[in-house]
Amino acid sequence: MVWQWLHRWGSPRWFYEKTGPWVAWLGLIALVLLVWGLVWSLGYAPIEHKQGQSYRIIFIHVPAAFMGQGVYLLMAFCGAVGLIWRVKVCFMMTKAAAPYGAALTFLALVTGAIWGKPTWGTWWEWDARITFMLILLFLYIGIIALQAALPSRDTADKACALLALIGSVNIPLIKNSVEWWYTLHQPATIKIIGKSAMHESMLYPLLLMIFAFWILTAFALLLTTRVEILRREFRTRWVQDLLAAEREEGKS
Repeated sequence: MVWQWLHRWGSPRWFYEKTGPWVAWLGLIALVLLVWGLVWSLGYAPIEHKQGQSYRIIFIHVPAAFMGQGVYLLMAFCGAVGLIWRVKVCFMMTKAAAPYGAALTFLALVTGAIWGKPTWGTWWEWDARITFMLILLFLYIGIIALQAALPSRDTADKACALLALIGSVNIPLIKNSVEWWYTLHQPATIKIIGKSAMHESMLYPLLLMIFAFWILTAFALLLTTRVEILRREFRTRWVQDLLAAEREEGKS
């Protein structure tokens, strides 16, 4: 059963055809949720009694940091599946996800610096969590550079999958750095088990923004993976037929 599932979704043509209807809906849902979340968090969430208005950067910073790590874990998973079962779509998704994951991680670092200046009095501190997030950005850049530098696509796919797997050890370091080392970051305020430290009036819009970023990430990864499939499968008959049908439709 699992093998059949992998075989179907590992087919570039199957993946492209089945995900087509999802893209527009995911994009629309992401847009609605982002607008809703931004209006709620920036316009209606109360002012934090210690940090004032500056705390509102967390409604961008926290979702970006979460998804920056989540995209890397997805890349590591795809890398493992690609190396073990030689699933081509997984290699394509790993390549397609790297620039988006790098952008999210960069956004998390920049918004963290903006938050840190009024809160901690400095734009940058070699805090454990910040340092490991910077390493995550370098890992993303390394994967992007490997894809561009290696002349053989097969070699590049395997090398990037291996780097994604090795680099995944950085994710638990980011997550647990607050508990393991001295850090300026506060302990987790959002808890799956137990009561969150954040008041509901701030927590709910933050959860909405995290969900919005999650949907946006799904939209972006599907879209970029579909583009990568067309780029790699350009010479296949099914892509040529698809392009011919689109040209005919454009003429009519």
